[in-house]
Amino acid sequence: MPRKTLTDLYQMKAKGEKIAWLTSYDFPSAQFCQAAGMDMILVGDSLGMCVYGYNGTVPVTMDQCLVHTEAVRRGAPDVFLVGDMPFLSYQISDAEAVLNAGLFLKKADVDAVKLEGGVRIVDRIKAISDAGIVVIGHIGLTPQSSGQLGGHKAQGRTADAAKLTLEDALAVEKAGARMLLVEAIPPEVTEVIHQRLSIPVLAIGGGLPCDGQLLIISDLIGQFQAFTPKFVKKYANVAQVITSAISEYVAEVKASKFPTQEYTYSMLPGEVEKFHKLVGHKPAPKAADKAPKKSK
Repeated sequence: MPRKTLTDLYQMKAKGEKIAWLTSYDFPSAQFCQAAGMDMILVGDSLGMCVYGYNGTVPVTMDQCLVHTEAVRRGAPDVFLVGDMPFLSYQISDAEAVLNAGLFLKKADVDAVKLEGGVRIVDRIKAISDAGIVVIGHIGLTPQSSGQLGGHKAQGRTADAAKLTLEDALAVEKAGARMLLVEAIPPEVTEVIHQRLSIPVLAIGGGLPCDGQLLIISDLIGQFQAFTPKFVKKYANVAQVITSAISEYVAEVKASKFPTQEYTYSMLPGEVEKFHKLVGHKPAPKAADKAPKKSK
């Protein structure tokens, strides 16, 4: 199957076919995504929380993002892959933004990069786009700057705030972004953005009136336990399954029930006796041999 391209995604938008987008951070989950028919994968900086246990995304580095993105590309060679630009990889200057965006292409073979912000980062979007790199914008709740937003809170819930969100969306498109992600905004705002923009608009916590949806894989499968955002639907609870399996293993180890003969290797026929003779080993008597014999 040929790799999905930006043209394919634009054709999906034109046909009204929804785009399915999911985060992935490693080779196995990327394989699962490709097998399930995923259209796009984002190697999100949310790996800071979901993989490394950080309190947020700010500590995540370019090196960490690149390593995980390379692994995901190996697992999903045919999926449209997006590298997430971490904090301070694009905020400092246009030149540094272009360099780091380019590293995602050179080292991880991505199809696009994503960066957070609206009006305030249009220069960065334009610089990266002018360098020939596909840019995906990200507005609404932007986790890297959540401190300025008063925490991880929904955005655009008042008329004035919604107008600012729309202005961000329009600015991002004008700067050269080829797609837009809106996070944690009311569907009424998403709908207006979707109508006003010509590029695909994807949502995470933005409701149905858009071109597709994004979720974080660790939320979707019930692996991340710290908290569950309002917009997350859990399609599985692997944390419960994994914990139960590990608990059963611990119990069997402590009770000497694992490993049984089924899970061990045997020496070739006749080799045990030869080995014992070679090393001068006298086998311990078996339980049946040690039992006292009954008098007749």
